[in-house]
Amino acid sequence: QVHRLREEMNVRRVYKLVDTCAAEFKAQTPYYYSTFEAEIESPTGERYTANESVVTDRKKVVVLGSGPNRIGQGIEFDYSCVHGVLAAKECGYETIMINCNPETVSTDFDTADKLYFEPVFWEHIYDIIQHEKPDGVIVQLGGQTALKLAEKLNRYGIKIFGTSYDALDLAEDRGRFSGLLKELNIPYPKFGVAENADQALQLADELEFPLLVRPSYVLGGQGMKIVINKQELEEHVIEILKHIPNNKLLLDYYLDGAIEAEADAICDGENVYIIGIMEHIEPCGIHSGDSNATLPPFNLGEFVMQQIKDHTKNIALALQTVGLINIQFAIKDDIVYIIEANPRASRTVPFIAKAYGEPYVNYATKVMLGEKKVSDFDFNPKLNGFAIKQPVFSFNKFPNVNKALGPEMKSTGESILFIEDLKDDQFYDLYSRRKMYLSK
Repeated sequence: QVHRLREEMNVRRVYKLVDTCAAEFKAQTPYYYSTFEAEIESPTGERYTANESVVTDRKKVVVLGSGPNRIGQGIEFDYSCVHGVLAAKECGYETIMINCNPETVSTDFDTADKLYFEPVFWEHIYDIIQHEKPDGVIVQLGGQTALKLAEKLNRYGIKIFGTSYDALDLAEDRGRFSGLLKELNIPYPKFGVAENADQALQLADELEFPLLVRPSYVLGGQGMKIVINKQELEEHVIEILKHIPNNKLLLDYYLDGAIEAEADAICDGENVYIIGIMEHIEPCGIHSGDSNATLPPFNLGEFVMQQIKDHTKNIALALQTVGLINIQFAIKDDIVYIIEANPRASRTVPFIAKAYGEPYVNYATKVMLGEKKVSDFDFNPKLNGFAIKQPVFSFNKFPNVNKALGPEMKSTGESILFIEDLKDDQFYDLYSRRKMYLSK
């Protein structure tokens, strides 16, 4: 309503140029910020537009960044955005980056053809889209922040490159996604969907405790918690809905003592290539971002690995994925259950790309743009031994934060450790920790 009124009153956003060459000569890589300004009238009566962003007639793509670095959404998505921009350039597109974090490479003015240093909020994005008139927008590379804007893009008739909005929403809507798994005959924990505390308490009688309570469309496991009785359940549901009103909550039966794994894949709607499968060292129930994980898995049998591969391919195709997808699994008694699917670049894609020495985001972006099929790439991953993803925590900077790990992410980064075999002392220490967790 405010946006519509603003346009009726002709209060429009214009874009000012930041000259990266300090006016010594014409900058080839300027960037832009928005402000509100009217047309300028010269002393001779001529009128000049205040907008300094010149629109070209080239084919264009907008890449949405992830905004400020925060727990659950950090530098990994900046990596994906940068490689996505470079891939789009290779396909002949004028690349337009929208992001607001000065600490990232995606906001380096040399990365994209045009950088709009703007908040990743709908009103700002929509004004840029109206100004530039791009061929479409990529939402898969900027984490959950960018993905959540797909609904608005779809509503306003703006093309989303890659996976359709309906498929994105299906994967994010916990209830709809579990219905899809039922159709595909893929195992998943018993679940129910609730919109208030009364519904949640009724479901608890059917599902039994412990329960994992999960809101939809959240970042870094925000609001997720394992509850063990009705009092905890009621208190947590009320707390979630106080902060995220009108959110659908998924209640899962928690598979206590399960092993967690995840797979990342590229799909073109017809073919699927699994770029990597990782096994978590911490048990299921600790957020994937807080878990040490090995690439490739070290303790999953052939039967389990085949289930992971089959489920990944079937889900990617059922969602008609075009681009990247990440699927998380819980393994108990040699049965592979689905925890969730994220039809976007995950935080593990850059890790896998670096470990295997393959530009997977580049490939996936070309698939999203419709320039390539999965079969067009010569995949040749190289890794001697194992790569271990190790989370980095900043508890010394936040001394009052509860250090106990759970379904809500707390790590602020990660490192990569290469080992030649499983006899490595550092790996033994990590694996001993998992056995201690499971024994408790």
